[in-house]
Amino acid sequence: MFVEKDKLGLRILLLVLGIFIIGHGVALSIRSDLGTSPISSVPYVLNLIVPYITVGTFAILINTLLVLSQVVLLKGKASFIQLIQLPLAFLYGFFIDINLWLTRSLVMDNYLMQLITVIVSCFVMAFGIFLELKANVGLLPGEGLTLVISRTFNKNFGKTKVAIDSTFVVMAIVFGIVFLGNVQGVREGTVMAALFVGTFTAFYQKRILFIDKYLKPVKTFDYTPQPYMTADTFVITISRQYGSGGHAVGEAIAKKLGVAFYDSKLIDLTAIASGYTPEYVEKHEQRLPNGLLDKLYNNNYAYANEAIPPNDKLFMAQTGVIRNIAANESCVIVGRAANYILKGHKKCFNVFVHADSDYRKKRVIQNYMVNPNDAEKVMARKDKERDNYNVHYTGKHWDDLNTYDMTVDTSLFGIEGTAGMIIEAGMVRIK
Repeated sequence: MFVEKDKLGLRILLLVLGIFIIGHGVALSIRSDLGTSPISSVPYVLNLIVPYITVGTFAILINTLLVLSQVVLLKGKASFIQLIQLPLAFLYGFFIDINLWLTRSLVMDNYLMQLITVIVSCFVMAFGIFLELKANVGLLPGEGLTLVISRTFNKNFGKTKVAIDSTFVVMAIVFGIVFLGNVQGVREGTVMAALFVGTFTAFYQKRILFIDKYLKPVKTFDYTPQPYMTADTFVITISRQYGSGGHAVGEAIAKKLGVAFYDSKLIDLTAIASGYTPEYVEKHEQRLPNGLLDKLYNNNYAYANEAIPPNDKLFMAQTGVIRNIAANESCVIVGRAANYILKGHKKCFNVFVHADSDYRKKRVIQNYMVNPNDAEKVMARKDKERDNYNVHYTGKHWDDLNTYDMTVDTSLFGIEGTAGMIIEAGMVRIK
């Protein structure tokens, strides 16, 4: 982990402040009496069992064990990343105890106040994690162990974190039942922390950007355009409503111009570039995780700078594939936010293909064998997936017509007519 020396003092300050804020969030969750975060649940329950040892002290002991676990897993290859976690574990426990003392007068007298306190604690913990990640000089042992396990055994970081958090929750439940006679420290607040802290951390990362200008030195350099920007090739990108015939239009354009056509072929190329299987790429490209568990797995990537969500890896790999294609040959590319990816290409013509609902519905039923009763729902779902994907990676709505050079309604002009219009306009545009 590399840290610029002239920024080390500021980074350490941010790290310590971030850990203090995380400790405050943990204290608030404990005061809510609705359950604390998964990794804090065991120290809290152990404190209830042995009251003369503080929550913070138990947190220090457990986090020290997490560091030792990393050392064992790394088999002698432990580094500064593990070493720095020991003092951070001490700070974390110390700050939990300080914040529990600071919040000692906070008494919840009704469920609504408890619930509000849990929500506030999630925002507070997320902000502390955000500062810890911005500092980029060390991780708390929980995230450190998750990273080591995911890398050592080639496991999904998000799923690994869920497994570790679940282990802590189960341990807290077992300790509570065995030693206290009932479940303690694990309630709806625990679930909320697991679901929302990562989400809130990602929110801060997207919205709070001013810290970066203080951490990153101003650099002057000569900008060298990427090869796809200077290539003497031309590219026509086709974005399309589901069922509008965008694939057929793109294929017709490529055939008429005698150039390569890329749609499903990109799946195999992206699989080679990313290391994922073609089946995985086909299932996950051009869409964001939608299920609750998938979202939870992805939100957990907000806990570590070094971990990249699989869908982001897929997008980056596909971006490289598309730019490499554009740098080497003239072609037609369908979907994949190619109009955004190839921004800066001097001969790129971007088209949005759409059609009225009846035309699309007919094509969806005939071409994709969709049940007529489900066609409209499928159309709406597919378009929503494409829009969410584009907003996430480009910041623009997929059907924002201002991002295209041309829009065409295939229900008015047909597949061949639309292809001819695009060729005529595109060749004028890219000359």
